[in-house]
Amino acid sequence: MRTQRSHLGLLFLLSSALLAVSFAQERKNYVVHLEPREDGSTDSVEEWHRSFLPESTLDSASDDGPRIIHSYSHVLNGFAARLTDAEAESLRNREGCLRLYPEEFLPLATTHSPGFLGLHLGKDGFWSRSGFGRGVVIGLLDTGILPSHPSFGDAGLPPPPKKWKGTCEFRSIAAAGCNNKVIGARAFGSAAINNTAPPVDDAGHGTHTASTAAGNFVQNAAVRGNAHGTASGMAPHAHLAIYKVCARSRCSIMDIIAGLDAAVKDGVDVLSFSISATDGAQFNYDLIAVATFKAMEHGIFVSAAAGNDGPVAGTIRNGAPWMLTVAAGTMDRAIRTSVRLGNGQELDGESLFQPRNNTAGRQLPLVFPGRNGDPDARDCSTLVEAEVRGKVVLCESRSISEHVEQGQMVSAYGGAGMILMNKAAEGYTTFADAHVLPASHVSYAAGSKIAAYIRSTAKPTASISFRGTVMGSSPAPSVAFFSSRGPNKASPGILKPDITGPGMNILAAWAPSEMHPEFADDVRLSFFMESGTSMSTPHLSGIAAIIKSLHPSWSPAAIKSAIMTSSDVADHAGVPIKDEQYRRASSYAMGAGYVNPSRAVDPGLVYDLGPSEYIAYLCGLGLGDDGVKEIVGRRIACGKLKAITEAELNYPSLVVKLLSQPITVRRTVTNVGKADSVYTAAVDMPRGVSVVVRPPMLRFSRANEKQSFSVTVRWNGQPAVGGAEGNLKWVSKEHVVRSPIVIPPAKAVA
Repeated sequence: MRTQRSHLGLLFLLSSALLAVSFAQERKNYVVHLEPREDGSTDSVEEWHRSFLPESTLDSASDDGPRIIHSYSHVLNGFAARLTDAEAESLRNREGCLRLYPEEFLPLATTHSPGFLGLHLGKDGFWSRSGFGRGVVIGLLDTGILPSHPSFGDAGLPPPPKKWKGTCEFRSIAAAGCNNKVIGARAFGSAAINNTAPPVDDAGHGTHTASTAAGNFVQNAAVRGNAHGTASGMAPHAHLAIYKVCARSRCSIMDIIAGLDAAVKDGVDVLSFSISATDGAQFNYDLIAVATFKAMEHGIFVSAAAGNDGPVAGTIRNGAPWMLTVAAGTMDRAIRTSVRLGNGQELDGESLFQPRNNTAGRQLPLVFPGRNGDPDARDCSTLVEAEVRGKVVLCESRSISEHVEQGQMVSAYGGAGMILMNKAAEGYTTFADAHVLPASHVSYAAGSKIAAYIRSTAKPTASISFRGTVMGSSPAPSVAFFSSRGPNKASPGILKPDITGPGMNILAAWAPSEMHPEFADDVRLSFFMESGTSMSTPHLSGIAAIIKSLHPSWSPAAIKSAIMTSSDVADHAGVPIKDEQYRRASSYAMGAGYVNPSRAVDPGLVYDLGPSEYIAYLCGLGLGDDGVKEIVGRRIACGKLKAITEAELNYPSLVVKLLSQPITVRRTVTNVGKADSVYTAAVDMPRGVSVVVRPPMLRFSRANEKQSFSVTVRWNGQPAVGGAEGNLKWVSKEHVVRSPIVIPPAKAVA
């Protein structure tokens, strides 16, 4: 018996040792960032990358797959590889290796909008004159595309431009493939493995964003009988290049960099990036910032999602100044529902579920499971069938993605309807979700009134009526609660977000999706509504394509300036744009303002920037020579350059970290309007702030002429603890070129 036990003990020790070795040899995915190649070697990029691997890893066809997953050459010097901990440590200490980034997965940032933005058909409109973005290539990094969707037909489109070098992986699909609209489609890494036809959309998200940016005209578009009209993207005659870097909602950083690398190589003009990057990471630790810097150097405009982590301050993502960081706002269309209480109060809400046979006028018992304060009951996570069967149930909202699930829960327990009320922080932002039962999503204010009625009434009742599509809702636009807010942690002296675009209840093309399994079998559902900065971003990508088609020589910075300085800060009623609480929206919520494409194509003046100015700015951030080298991909000696502060970067907005002493910054504008033009400075700031502009007038005698001016900002008396906001405008007979001026709160400055 003793011998048997000793044998068992020995086996246990051996198995433990083998298990320990197995864990020690477990391979993980890394992005390996290398020094610029300066050895003059004639080896291929792949051979050069393989030379950095330890000898033990050179078997590229090991049991658990290839060791080098991607080789990067256009947006990053480096590769993605599968390494053990020991191999990773060895590589970190290897000369020529700058940094190893462990694989991380980044989340997606998830009809009427052209008209709402002033884009109308007609030979006299600038939209038509622009050729609807004709000849411009928009690259989308997302979940793929459904190429057979009518939004991606190529009627009226020319062949791809001669510069195009991309490829199409739809050849195996007989029914649909690339055409003059979708001119390229590829899938990368895990996004390629999960499908037999790699670039095909498996989430719906990529099809939605692609059609928002550049979907062709489709008549009689609607979703579940609502929002009828002609659907189109912002640039309906632009070309699309699809880079599937996400499998469903998971986007590997390795695949994203591979997609960016391919897009630059292929020759896209605009990159649309509806994926949330690392929150506030220093730019040399942020692979998206590093890769998009190289894209900018190649003249590519990058439009990126600000993120869906609002309304908390300092949650901005994709905040590098060479990207356009896009916030999400509302439009003036609602898919209206009305809640009528037993006491006669009527409160408006929204729902995409609009049944013909509804409960309108039929009062049903109304219950609030969370009336006693149980948080799980408040959001209907826990329900008791006897309490909800046959009743209208008031539920507090959970996360955006769980709204439909909450209705499913109520329906499963026999509830007759649901009123979904916002939390306090969500304010007045409501969603038109595809609920499975009669429902109405109401604001926090409306929900509070309903909850108070329930508490004060012995037998409360309610009915839900369905009004369909309502145009002209007000206030519009406003900033959505979920849209991430500045300041940008990586560089608080640059105002972020840059701009706001339509991102609420956006109708666009759709693909069958495992993210919405309840609709997977509904072949009629070729359009769908989604909300998020994922949706606002492709709006701006398409608008950038229109500007690029009209002004092909403009730099990415010039296009960004045109978009920002022409934007709106007043809503359609002529009053300041509001946030989700219906308070005046701050610049940290909406950036420069809400995009106005008709003015952006003819901005008058632009604030231009190039790689050298960005490098001087990066040196001024204090990243050091090595940190700047990681971003720009070449050796930089900051000590030999004239480094500049954030405020000195020639950006279209100004953040002035003002304490007791006045601060002066300089800007340079380029005349892209009429040759003979005169602009006069006008300043709109609170009384406690003095702003002096010198010279106060700019006279231009030719196109593309540059002129500089200084802006001196000081407090009149005691500094305001909460900071201040206003605008500098350069006004001519034909243009108003507006730049926000932001003085951060004293705590942020300190």
